[in-house]
Amino acid sequence: MRGLKVKSDMEAERLQKEFETWFQSPLGQTMLASQRQTVEHSIGRFFGYHQLELLVSHELPVGQSSLLGHRIISVPRWEKELPEGSLVCHSHELPLESDSIDLVILHHTLDVAARPHQSLREAARVLRSGGHMVIVGFNPLSAWGLRRAIFRSPKAPWSGRFLTSSRLEDWLSLLDFRLKDVHYRFYAPPVTNLQWLSRLAFLDKFGARFRLPLGAYYTIVAQKRVGCVIPLRPQWRRSRVAGAAVVHQFTPYRPYKKNEDS
Repeated sequence: MRGLKVKSDMEAERLQKEFETWFQSPLGQTMLASQRQTVEHSIGRFFGYHQLELLVSHELPVGQSSLLGHRIISVPRWEKELPEGSLVCHSHELPLESDSIDLVILHHTLDVAARPHQSLREAARVLRSGGHMVIVGFNPLSAWGLRRAIFRSPKAPWSGRFLTSSRLEDWLSLLDFRLKDVHYRFYAPPVTNLQWLSRLAFLDKFGARFRLPLGAYYTIVAQKRVGCVIPLRPQWRRSRVAGAAVVHQFTPYRPYKKNEDS
């Protein structure tokens, strides 16, 4: 798990805020709707009780349709509109007990995280044996990745990491996960004109039908092998213990509805 530049926590929080703003744009909302549909399809048959979503913003949940009874969201910064029972912490320092979660969803978490390999390890640590992990990330092997490589814009989403799905599959294998599926979606180029996006919708049907690995984003579904033990602290680096207390008992989560404040 080498070769990645480690961002500062402050830089990661800035990037997360930029991602939140971008996903509220027309193009971002269109992609978010596609991602929610893909995640819904991926988690529709998963059972359990505790579900954890590692999000760039509480405004961008993607796992609302799951059958699990208790949803927890984790975000990097506090805001007054946060739903009750939310966690505010860095994704690489989760204040949760090991083997306590049935389903973990990472929505562009690794694209913006300060330490993506440690964030993935933390997600694996809190997941129980036999539990499932769903990772949503930007695909560098796409029209979007090509645009990012050519123009090198410092703005979101182009400022994200765009890790290849094969790289994440290698990381998951090292953490003793079994890969179950990889979906690629949103084959349209990054055009901001919604009329053009509508005209290019046929690309999604074509790409999904032939499972072309060229979509703007991927959704990786993996299962933690039974009996797998993830160390609390990675072996390749030393870090100070986080100041947050470990959550032993979960509090009920009340889903946030944006229209409640209007």
